[in-house]
Amino acid sequence: MARVVVDVMLKPEILDPQGQAVANALPRLGVTDISSVRIGRRIEIEFAGEPNLETAREIADKLLANPVIEDFQIHLDDTVAEGV
Repeated sequence: MARVVVDVMLKPEILDPQGQAVANALPRLGVTDISSVRIGRRIEIEFAGEPNLETAREIADKLLANPVIEDFQIHLDDTVAEGV
C-alpha cells in the first residue's frame, strides 16, 4: 500500500479567520512568541499499487483544493513504507 499526502493551505494573501482565532487564543495559554498561525487540511490518498503522483495532483487540482484561494503540495508518506 502506498500513501500520498496532499496538504492544502489558503494562499498567503487570503485572510485565515480560523488561524487568527488560534493566534489570538495563544497568549491565554501563556504562549507569546508566536506571530502568526495558518490552518490547513491534510488529505491522505492510499493507492492499491504504486503511488501515482500525477493522478494525486489531478485529484487535488480538480477536487480537493480551490485554486482561486488555496495552494496545495503533494508528497509520498514515507511512514507507510516504514510501518510506523
